[in-house]
Amino acid sequence: MSRFAPVVPAAVTLLLTVTACSGGVHGTPGGSGVHDPYFPKAGNGGYDVDHYDLKLAYTPVKGSRGGRLTGTATVTARATKDLTAFDLDLKGMDVEDVTVEGRRARFNRTGQELTVRPHDDIAAAETFRVTVRYSGTPETITDPDGSQEGWLPTADGALALGEPTGSMAWFPGNHHPSDKATYDMAITVPKGLQAVSNGEPTGERTSGNRTTYTWHTAEPMASYLATVAVGHYDITRSTIGKDRLPVYVAVDPTEAKSARKVLAKLPEIMEWEQYNFGPYPFSSTGAIVDRPQDAGYALETQNRPVFPGAPDTGTLVHELAHQWYGDSVTPKTWRDMWLNEGFATYAEWLWDEDHGGDTAQRTFDHLYAHGEDEYPDLWSFPPARPSSAAHISDAPVYVRGAMVLQQIRRTVGDDTFYDIVQGWAAAHRHGNADTAEFTAYVEKKAPDKDFGAIWKDWLYGKGRPDHP
Repeated sequence: MSRFAPVVPAAVTLLLTVTACSGGVHGTPGGSGVHDPYFPKAGNGGYDVDHYDLKLAYTPVKGSRGGRLTGTATVTARATKDLTAFDLDLKGMDVEDVTVEGRRARFNRTGQELTVRPHDDIAAAETFRVTVRYSGTPETITDPDGSQEGWLPTADGALALGEPTGSMAWFPGNHHPSDKATYDMAITVPKGLQAVSNGEPTGERTSGNRTTYTWHTAEPMASYLATVAVGHYDITRSTIGKDRLPVYVAVDPTEAKSARKVLAKLPEIMEWEQYNFGPYPFSSTGAIVDRPQDAGYALETQNRPVFPGAPDTGTLVHELAHQWYGDSVTPKTWRDMWLNEGFATYAEWLWDEDHGGDTAQRTFDHLYAHGEDEYPDLWSFPPARPSSAAHISDAPVYVRGAMVLQQIRRTVGDDTFYDIVQGWAAAHRHGNADTAEFTAYVEKKAPDKDFGAIWKDWLYGKGRPDHP
């Protein structure tokens, strides 16, 4: 991340992994929230999602900053305990009906929690299907740091961005990064508009005055990385590398000229990142470039990062590096955000080092001596312990996080350092990991080195460390 037609009722079918049982299960409610240290209500207990199948229809309203969204989602998951009820995260929208395995279920709503009480209790390690019918105008959510996410109306459509909790504005689910799933999306929009999402396009069908675009994401994805972009786009399809990796780029026509030069670097950047970080973890790549006023930040949406206007080279490097660090290796909680942003920021330093700019060490030295001139809050909290939810995207997470990586590199040397960053991406490919696992991994890869001072002073320590 870089922050700085007739309407049909919505239906969301959620296939959670549990068999409906009759009378033999003595379960408990699944629980609201997974007790994330910064977003305690995010996610839900009692099940793990395997797959979302989202069928959405969106109609923008001319002259309005809103529109109407409807859909059908089918989600497959696994119950982790016996359940008498379970929660889904859904903020706003009007819920009309809920069924579980085809039978009507009772439900109630409190804030972002949609609590479902199925007709029959659910046994652990089994499967069940939930259908939620809903409709309405999805919300734009304001984060604790003041930035906006969720469903963002644009001049010609909409843009859905989800970090950290915005995806609950447009589909119900288990919205915490610890629960990743594969996705299928079908987005129906007025004829003449396009709908772009994650993964690979699998079809386009026009019926009357509506067009449906379908997309498939084969690799697990945290819900905050899911995106939908509706509007007018110039679409470019190509392949890169010896493996002919598909590239799908969508650019708002007003940004096409200014974005052309930097997007032409995408193949070079991808080749460089694969050399440094290891095999690319997904089955396609690309970018979505919307207008500058459509969002206040770039976001590493999986396969296809979103940019508000033409990015500079550093931002493109940053968001593509997230495909390894953040998208494939996803944090277990929002406390581990530096594992996303520290790595992506350090990728920018490495790019400069390899392309005629400052070395990473010179960048580090400058920041140590003068970093507060550009980032006044640089030493306000350690990267592994953001001071609050409002600060998980602040400079200590990004910049000081990158400084931790440079300290590791200085300690172990280049050969071992690149073994670490590539091995870390491979060891947790398509999974979740936290800071304790990362420090243990580093120590295992370099058992003859002492990292105590790095962890104590740079990763967890308060204030500016005494010695660089």
